[in-house]
Amino acid sequence: MAAPDPAPVPPPGPTAVDEHFATPPEPRGWTLAYLPAWSSRAAAAATARTAADGLHLTIPPDHPVWCPDDHHPPLRVSAAQSGSWSGPVGSTRGQQPFRPGQTVREEQPARWACTPHGGRVEVTCRATVGPGSMFSAWLVGVEDVPERSGELCLVEVFGETVGADEDGTPTAALGSGVHPFRDSALREDFAAPRTALDVGAWHTYAVAWRPGRATFEVDGVVTRVVAQAPGYPMQLMLGVFDFPASPHGPGAPAVPELVVGRVRVTPG
Repeated sequence: MAAPDPAPVPPPGPTAVDEHFATPPEPRGWTLAYLPAWSSRAAAAATARTAADGLHLTIPPDHPVWCPDDHHPPLRVSAAQSGSWSGPVGSTRGQQPFRPGQTVREEQPARWACTPHGGRVEVTCRATVGPGSMFSAWLVGVEDVPERSGELCLVEVFGETVGADEDGTPTAALGSGVHPFRDSALREDFAAPRTALDVGAWHTYAVAWRPGRATFEVDGVVTRVVAQAPGYPMQLMLGVFDFPASPHGPGAPAVPELVVGRVRVTPG
């Protein structure tokens, strides 16, 4: 009988960062690929560039479908993540598996740009999305054990919800909250109320958390308080997605984009 995969060493940090993405972030521990263990680093690579205003994540027309023979419905994604690791090829040790029994296709070395245990996380960004696309910024457990998998979602906006109210004020369904995944100590608590928000403008989405409590904010204004939160290291995920089979798409824009101007993490 084969020996079980050894548990990875819990990440040492850092637990604080102030990242402006003025230069390529990979040397600082970021991974510009979406959950690459389930496909490969090359196949999951983001279409990304850095500029004076930050990290541009885009989905051009030739961007490949992610895990095309495995994930349903099909999606395309450009993402950056502040942590990444996996077990060996053929093992089930990896981050955010999307089906039971999923196995690693390409082993990922441990990379940790920032893995806070609590405190405050701020993401300053703007997005261009439309029907059939969306963007999100979220924290998720590093899954050194599968149960450490809970999520704190700072922002999730589907382009089909972007619009305006009667006086022309931009609005969107602003998603935030908790997803437990395999963490039985958490419960699902996620909401996406229609909110006065222009996602194409710069905003700072934030969460302040400690075990047992998470406070979500937009531009310093509290939007939700949730009486639960993970108590283990988490990594930040930043991504723009589109859904080729969506009844709403492709539609405008032709190239969905998320521009991240700053990530600031302060321990608390």
